[in-house]
Amino acid sequence: MKQTEIKSLNVTELNEKIASEQESLQKLQFAHAISPIENPMKIRHTRKLIAKLKTELSAKSAKV
Repeated sequence: MKQTEIKSLNVTELNEKIASEQESLQKLQFAHAISPIENPMKIRHTRKLIAKLKTELSAKSAKV
């Protein structure tokens, strides 16, 4: 997701996206623990996306 797409989401959409990405991260980490996944950079990318989403969520929560 690009930063402009993240900024366009509202608070409920951000919460839903964070929950789905955290679930995806958990599945990736579990799959990687069993046998190395094809592209381990997906884990890092997902972690960074969650951080960006949480940052935007806290910025929007502070404004309200």
